[in-house]
Amino acid sequence: MEQYEPVIRLGAFVGIFAAMAIYELWSPRLEREEMTGALKSKRWFTNLSMVVLSSLCLRIVFPAAAVGTAIWADQNGWGLFPALGVHPLIAGMLAFLILDFAVWLEHLASHKIPILWRIHRMHHADNGFDVTTALRFHPLEIVLSMLWKAGIVVALGAPVMAVLLFEIVLNGTAMFNHSNIDLPRRADRLIRLAIVTPDMHRVHHSSTPRETDSNYGFNFSIWDRLFRTYVAQPKLGHERMEIGLREYRGPQSSGLVWALRLPFLPNPGRRRAGGSDVREGT
Repeated sequence: MEQYEPVIRLGAFVGIFAAMAIYELWSPRLEREEMTGALKSKRWFTNLSMVVLSSLCLRIVFPAAAVGTAIWADQNGWGLFPALGVHPLIAGMLAFLILDFAVWLEHLASHKIPILWRIHRMHHADNGFDVTTALRFHPLEIVLSMLWKAGIVVALGAPVMAVLLFEIVLNGTAMFNHSNIDLPRRADRLIRLAIVTPDMHRVHHSSTPRETDSNYGFNFSIWDRLFRTYVAQPKLGHERMEIGLREYRGPQSSGLVWALRLPFLPNPGRRRAGGSDVREGT
């Protein structure tokens, strides 16, 4: 299993990415300067480069990743599920659900904890919103996220197949809900009852703080509804909403070097929904 895991994940990634990219070209939800022409090319180069750099960094720092960690835990009999004798099928379903909540919680923390926000803000500094935005995460964030998931996997003793399936689904749904596809409104309303849709997640990429601090889910939409962080639609509507962060407007946000340096640059502060400025020492 371990030797085939990269091939399986890469195949799923390429297939889903290609499908979303083609759908965007065929039926785009928004047509803006940042999503067309030279600016789109620059954004795509940066965002695609980021996923390559993050993957290389992860392989160097933590080559086992989540699936390798699950295999190691299984071989050593570690975790809550083996200790309790939970049936593998039940353990797999519970592990998938718990891992999804863990990713939601991690995302929430990345907005609320200043040092984590410094890293995560690079993702939100993208002034566009399409399938490549799902890949725009700083290598530091990818490593931290994998360490968090690996810890959950070991603590649970999550089944290997459940972890592999979760990783594939998480990557796939992230590309789906970041994509600039014009999903029929009725389909959007039905799908978002369970799964995060592009229109739902686009609200999270609004420059309006109340909207940025909402809709943290990547896969299941239930967590935002349960913890009251759900916002159905942007106040200005999808066509008029501003995407990105107000403090990082302009073409520089599409640059690869700028994006890599952003966690280490002075934080100009961001305004929360309540109106108070949040600043860090620089």
